[in-house]
Amino acid sequence: MAINVDTVYKTVLSLLNKEQRGYMTPDEFNRVATQVQLEIFEKYFDDLNQQLRVPQADVDYADRITAIDEQISVFKRFQNPTYVANYFDLSVITDLYRIGTVVYNTPIGGPIELERLPRSSFYNIQRSPLTASTTSFPSYLYENNRLYVSPATINVGFTANTPGDISIDYVKKPSSVSWGFTVGNLGQYNYNPITSTQFELLPSEQTTVILKILIYAGLIIEDRTVIQVASGQVQQQQQNSKS
Repeated sequence: MAINVDTVYKTVLSLLNKEQRGYMTPDEFNRVATQVQLEIFEKYFDDLNQQLRVPQADVDYADRITAIDEQISVFKRFQNPTYVANYFDLSVITDLYRIGTVVYNTPIGGPIELERLPRSSFYNIQRSPLTASTTSFPSYLYENNRLYVSPATINVGFTANTPGDISIDYVKKPSSVSWGFTVGNLGQYNYNPITSTQFELLPSEQTTVILKILIYAGLIIEDRTVIQVASGQVQQQQQNSKS
């Protein structure tokens, strides 16, 4: 279940109009909402990196690493990339944001995770039979949306533009948020769920989404009070999450 874009937009308008402070058009809202969702999404990875450095509570619903991973999991996807010449092409995955696990689906014995290596290591280890990648211990190099897999025998038998035995888990980019509408007889905007694109964030993020949109709304209507109040609430939320 995701955050409803209509609920968020109407809440933002309600808060802005409470004291006749101003108005936010659907176009302004859509652009700001998309930016806010992206900001919250990208912060997950910084938060996860920080939480991995501190001890976690061994209690249901209190493990912050698990909670952040759950938030990111909404954006996790799985796909078999297309084999082209001597590499797998990831440019066709238009919503790719970050690569997770790369797996070699062996004919016998089940999937094997590939080790990701930097350029120098990827090529240098192949020089010695003792360290060279094998089908039991494969590796890959990821550069410029291309996945180079070693050993090359994994790719034997596949022609260009066909999926190979390699699959990837990845995190997709959030979709652009859109409050779709039709125009009524009086020129009013009426919500249209068919042409709308919902937030992809979990419902637990709804308050944060509204507050962050209000910060941008304060800039649009040039009201410092709205910015200060919303910013204060966001800072309080962040302090509570770290305490």
